[in-house]
Amino acid sequence: MRLFTLLILSIILLNQLSLILADLGTASSYGPPYIPTACDGNRREQFPPGNIFAAVNEGLWDNGAACGRRYRIRCLSGINKPCKDGSIDVKIVDIISCSKHPCFQTFLLSTQAFAAISRFPNANINIEYMQI
Repeated sequence: MRLFTLLILSIILLNQLSLILADLGTASSYGPPYIPTACDGNRREQFPPGNIFAAVNEGLWDNGAACGRRYRIRCLSGINKPCKDGSIDVKIVDIISCSKHPCFQTFLLSTQAFAAISRFPNANINIEYMQI
């Protein structure tokens, strides 16, 4: 019984630790056409299965070093309670183009990625994220 209790406490602690290491930001959705991207141009192979990918703002872009990075993202809040439970893991394939999208977002998630964490496709949401 004692081992089981320690296991449960360890799981709870690890879950809380991930919250401590996470950063806060904002996200919205963007739709096709997704190519060309700043990472791999017109190569369709750059997109992960299920089209769970994202573009990042200039701060996370890191002069292109963000290409291929993976982030775990969880919806925290938004207008009319848009959040679904759980988180998603996205691959970075692009930088947010301020000529096409608002620059205040931290992430623009592909339509499929956004639908995994938000009930509303056109919402602006508050998120927590961490590189994995």
